[in-house]
Amino acid sequence: MIRFNATSVTLDAAAPDGTPSRTITGIAAPYNVVATVSDGTEIMLSPGALPVDGPNPKLFVGHSAEKVIGTVIAREDTPDGMLFQAKIAKTVLGEESLQLALENVYDQVSVGISPLEFSYNEAGVMLIEKAAWTELSLVSHGAFGAGATITEVAASSSTKTEELCNTKTEDPTTETELPEEPEVSEPTAPEVIEANAQKLFAQPKRQFAMPTPAEYLAAMHAGGDTFQNVNAAYKEAVRSQQTALQAAAGDVLTTDTPGLLPVPVLGPLFQDLNFVRPVVSAFGARAMPNTPSKTFIRPTITTHTSAATQTEGSAVSATTMVIASNTVTKTTVAGQVTLTMQDMDFTDPSSMNLILNDLAGEYLIKTDDIAADALVAGKTASGSTWTVTADNPTSLINALYDAAREITEDSNYFPTHLCVSPDVWEKLGSQLDGSKRPILGYTTNGVIGQNSIGRVGGLQYTGMDVMGLQLVVDNNFASGTMLVVYAPGYEIYEAQQGILSIANPSTLSRTFSYYGYFATFVAKSSFIQGIVIA
Repeated sequence: MIRFNATSVTLDAAAPDGTPSRTITGIAAPYNVVATVSDGTEIMLSPGALPVDGPNPKLFVGHSAEKVIGTVIAREDTPDGMLFQAKIAKTVLGEESLQLALENVYDQVSVGISPLEFSYNEAGVMLIEKAAWTELSLVSHGAFGAGATITEVAASSSTKTEELCNTKTEDPTTETELPEEPEVSEPTAPEVIEANAQKLFAQPKRQFAMPTPAEYLAAMHAGGDTFQNVNAAYKEAVRSQQTALQAAAGDVLTTDTPGLLPVPVLGPLFQDLNFVRPVVSAFGARAMPNTPSKTFIRPTITTHTSAATQTEGSAVSATTMVIASNTVTKTTVAGQVTLTMQDMDFTDPSSMNLILNDLAGEYLIKTDDIAADALVAGKTASGSTWTVTADNPTSLINALYDAAREITEDSNYFPTHLCVSPDVWEKLGSQLDGSKRPILGYTTNGVIGQNSIGRVGGLQYTGMDVMGLQLVVDNNFASGTMLVVYAPGYEIYEAQQGILSIANPSTLSRTFSYYGYFATFVAKSSFIQGIVIA
């Protein structure tokens, strides 16, 4: 719902039958005029935006549906704006509102509309081409100064059937005729009262000057009605000086009601870290051996047995198997945080859940960092170099095949993973062939590009492979890292212990710890081949 105050437009209108009775006439809203409504939106009504048919808009006081006093009985659309005539019901509130309109207290109107068809121009102004007009309100202060929008008020006298009218003139300097005061010493006859009543004209609303600081403080000290009146004069002066960008009709400023304004906290908490473990997820974490010590033994074969062609009568080939006893050390990874009882009891969303989730996430990031560092430290330099050249993927293909050859030459195993840092992933995705086509296909709608030796899956880190190798992108790798790996040659062990907590009665707080045991083991360094990026 948009509430829009009309600007000052001179209009001379009357009731359809030429006999005004308990009616007000004027302009409801002008066309092609930019205005700022109460929520700060700039709007402009196009000619014909307001309907002249359909249900008649209701007449409210101050846009309050609980203060309905009548209805709009006539509408006329013009190129300059929508003209109206409204009739005020003969109710207590209607009588009061009519009298206030006669006295120019309610000297403006404001429409309530719901935009149906609209667009925005380059300046961000909402151009309303069609709207539902639901109500019209009497208001005393508008967003566009003191321009009058009610041009005529007509009311039936309570003492006879003749009509009283306060039709406004365009000349603001016209003197207003005042009624003659009756002599105090003589009784006032009914005829005199009636004659005086016919000479009553609506007076302009009194404008209060801004109270000085001394007057305001003195009134505050006096209190009671004195301060109430001075405070009302202060607010009146503030509203009269507001611009169209600051106020709309019937505004209640937030400074008037600070105690009613809540301070919302929007959940869930914004998360700027993705708690993932690319290396740990790719290679898998085995269960930590349940040994009552800080270390455990992981055996590997250093020398295999042998077999050879035997010459009849000669000795058979014999080689002793050598098994190495490798010591693996358990590493403890932990973090802690202390929360006051007030933090846990008074916060919403609960700070305890948010902080504990973050603590567990940091554990995941740290253990993946340990796994990435151990993988790089255990590599063997393959002697392969990828010289990144635009439109020429030959160097990349040669380097990958060279590293794969190193792995399979003495093991018959082929590599399974290609582990890279984010900057190397960028180079892979942007590598082109001689026709400037990506050599790593981008999956689109489930279809992989024809010219590809793999796929990078678009701008993401999952579902990627290069020449059959699972691509693992981890920001825990140092810049320029590129490893060709046979996964069984690298092992990860983990035992997550979870959360511990202890209460601190002396400080009304509770300390939480999240911890786990983590270990890595390079079973065969030749299964991890490093490629140099040039």
